[in-house]
Amino acid sequence: MQSGTMAFTAMNRVIFGKPAAEQIVAEADRLRAGRVFVLTGRTLNTQTEEIAKIRQALGARFAGVHDDMPAHTPREAVVACANAAREAGTDLLVNFGGGSVIDGGKAVAICLEHGISTVDGLEPLRSVVENGQRRVPDFRPPVVRQIAVPTTLSAGEHNARAGVTDTRVKLKQSFINRGIVPETVILDPAVTVHTPAWLWLSSGVRALDHAVETYLSLDANDYTDGTALQALRTLGVGLPAVKADAGDLDARLRCMMGAWLSMVGIVAGMRMGASHAIGHILGGSAGVAHGHTSCVMMPYVLDYNVPVNRDRQRDVSAALGRPAAVPAAEVLDAFVRGLGMPRSLREVGIAAADLPGLAENCMLDDWTYSNPRPITRADEVLGILKAAY
Repeated sequence: MQSGTMAFTAMNRVIFGKPAAEQIVAEADRLRAGRVFVLTGRTLNTQTEEIAKIRQALGARFAGVHDDMPAHTPREAVVACANAAREAGTDLLVNFGGGSVIDGGKAVAICLEHGISTVDGLEPLRSVVENGQRRVPDFRPPVVRQIAVPTTLSAGEHNARAGVTDTRVKLKQSFINRGIVPETVILDPAVTVHTPAWLWLSSGVRALDHAVETYLSLDANDYTDGTALQALRTLGVGLPAVKADAGDLDARLRCMMGAWLSMVGIVAGMRMGASHAIGHILGGSAGVAHGHTSCVMMPYVLDYNVPVNRDRQRDVSAALGRPAAVPAAEVLDAFVRGLGMPRSLREVGIAAADLPGLAENCMLDDWTYSNPRPITRADEVLGILKAAY
């Protein structure tokens, strides 16, 4: 008999298919916000009109903009943004951009609530993995909430977890609290046309990885099976359609809905597997783009797990429109190659000499220990990394 607990966050609503600037104003009205501060990317701020539209729509309520949040959300960038937002008297954050910006906004909200103005100030609030178990500090949720407007498909806007990199030790670390999730998510496909094709497609593969590892999770259940398989079907159609026609807004919104579906299990507290765990380390320790980690690792982890979940992997193949008899690793390999994404660690700049250290770091991520086929030693991770090289 199935058993478990589905945990939910403090998100209030998801708005989809409506113009972002217009909806930001409507949400600021609803929340009675008077000082709205925008965290975004440099390109979006300086080379598109999207932030100018928000500034104009908010008028006197526009409190400022911070456009320096590098990939993998370094602590120092989080603190710099928090200090600027604090100085501006912010009472509502808008996180407008990709996964690093979205996670950065969650961490900024933590800093605002707890008076954190230095990188060391974040240390007591991060979760810690010891002997395969994650210890999550219990801290006060932020009063200043966020509106998230994603421009990629990594889907972190739906999650009450912020990944922040401590560049001093080159590790991406987690900050977890149900109250750091955005109050509102706005899915506007029109603002995503500025996103580089490689970033859109690779982050879409990351969303596929969410769905795959949810369906194959040790915590799988009927509820999340349905959302995971539908996410695979939706993304399996939407991503190639956007590759074929970058201006297809219906396909872009379909991808965004698929990415949302892919997060249901993670948001509810389900454990993922080695593809996610290795991805965290490749990003934080080696600087590999978030989506590229899944493009490379997901098929190899599926291969590793075949001995324990071969039958369920057949459902993954079928959801992606291929015969169930075709191995899921083969299906995903062809899918990722069809999108023009990298398929080896060598292609994303990893040196062979770095593999043992990366494998050791993977033992600091709790999802290594919840892989469907047990992993208890770094040399087992090293075997997967070597296969992916």
